[in-house]
Amino acid sequence: MTGVATQSTQLPLGLRLRDAATFAAFEPGANGAALAWLQGRIGAGAERGWLWGSAGSGRSHLLQAACHAAVDQGLRAIYLPAAELLTDPAAVLEGLERCRLVALDDLGDLAGHRVAELALFDLCNRLAEQGGLLLASASAAPLSHAWSLADLASRLAAAAVFRLRLLSDGDKLAALQRRARLRGLELPTATARFILSRADRRPEALFDLLDELDVASLVAQRRLTVPFVRKLLSQRATS
Repeated sequence: MTGVATQSTQLPLGLRLRDAATFAAFEPGANGAALAWLQGRIGAGAERGWLWGSAGSGRSHLLQAACHAAVDQGLRAIYLPAAELLTDPAAVLEGLERCRLVALDDLGDLAGHRVAELALFDLCNRLAEQGGLLLASASAAPLSHAWSLADLASRLAAAAVFRLRLLSDGDKLAALQRRARLRGLELPTATARFILSRADRRPEALFDLLDELDVASLVAQRRLTVPFVRKLLSQRATS
């Protein structure tokens, strides 16, 4: 699935959405308020939302999940990393007011880039006129970035702002089991705890490992028991 609905052929193509980046696959932990807000705003009208937090807090996942949800409702949606705007921001953002949802990842990286800020300010106004939703993510709150355009800073500061917290170990265990269930896998709690005790605990690393375990269990026709996972992790470490 691409980051923009197929009927919007005149719009730039967004980055491809990860299949697993859905609301159903998101373990909220302490981020339930942000998740609930997003789920309630798809297609609801002109609004702005800002998600911020450290790497691994789920910022990109939630932006892509919102796009998945919008496209599932037949709405135009696009997901773009802010880096895609730096070369020719006006051209990239042209026409995006026809989307009901525009999701811009790492938007704080554009602070201080005057041309990009002007193009973004123009898009904010066009989306507001058309009733679209602008979602942004960054490593910090809106006014923590050195915006050169005061009007843009004011627009972004008026968004619904949510700080995303990293998952606790208990949340990571729940996230692993949630992802496993969505794949039709049974991941016993003992096995999930074993994985957390032996593997890289960053969420993206854990989910990549779950991908490997899914394939390995299918090939071997084995359940995800502690001995089976221990053997795979041992082979992984020596390969």
